[in-house]
Amino acid sequence: MDNDTPPAPPSRQARLYIVATPIGNLADITQRAVNVLKSVPVVACEDTRRSRVLLAHIGATPRRLVALHDHNEAPASAQIIEYLGSGQDVALITDAGTPTVSDPGFELVRLAWEAGITVTPVPGPSAVIAAVAASPIPVNRFRFEGFLPAKAAARREALGALLASDVAVVFFETPHRLRESLSDLVDLGGGDRSLLLCRELTKLHETLTVGTVADLLDSPTVMDRGEFACILTPASAPDESRSAPAVMDILAAELPPGQAARLAARITGASRGSLYERAIRAAAPARDP
Repeated sequence: MDNDTPPAPPSRQARLYIVATPIGNLADITQRAVNVLKSVPVVACEDTRRSRVLLAHIGATPRRLVALHDHNEAPASAQIIEYLGSGQDVALITDAGTPTVSDPGFELVRLAWEAGITVTPVPGPSAVIAAVAASPIPVNRFRFEGFLPAKAAARREALGALLASDVAVVFFETPHRLRESLSDLVDLGGGDRSLLLCRELTKLHETLTVGTVADLLDSPTVMDRGEFACILTPASAPDESRSAPAVMDILAAELPPGQAARLAARITGASRGSLYERAIRAAAPARDP
């Protein structure tokens, strides 16, 4: 080999950008997102027709648009990995908000990590954070559920679990299923829970409404149009004054241990035997040290 021959330059390392886009108001796009979308040669998007509107609005003209949605995520992701492998940067966007958050894109992100490709998030608009920021319901801790199941039985099962959550729950719902979901919550015993309904966030007809589930279900609130981000209050903390030991102690002070244990078990659902043992221990005379 000729020692005077310079070494070949290393191949360029491409980057996958995960770009958040407006959830309604196009003015919410960040300057960094604009810069990225104007610079990359490839944009992967959920719906090419909708994404062209945004790209035209900001003056971005990528060489290639690739559709990546729920029905083609695996093959489209493999194709995009090839573009990245050839040194072409790619920006992933969805119809609205942050990719992979209740939207397609996870398979692509997973494959990129496996291939050693740098994945760079470009944060921005999010329906989850917008709803949390405007919520009168405390959300210092919350659980994000995404969209509820479409089928009735699965949806009721999911809502039953949400009602048991000890933290606030953020979930999405479609307009044609929202009333059914609220009705399910009422049927499952959650009619008195507070609920925030955020309809069409950042859009012309944005509406935020809070009330009990039962009241919202009976209200004239528009529920048949727009997408909804919802925040449900957590389950109440158990009333310690009605805990099994507390109830047993009160009854044992007035009744024989057996009768007190029987009644306390009926009130609290706790084991009659364990309650009886508690009463006997409490009644036993203290031993001298």
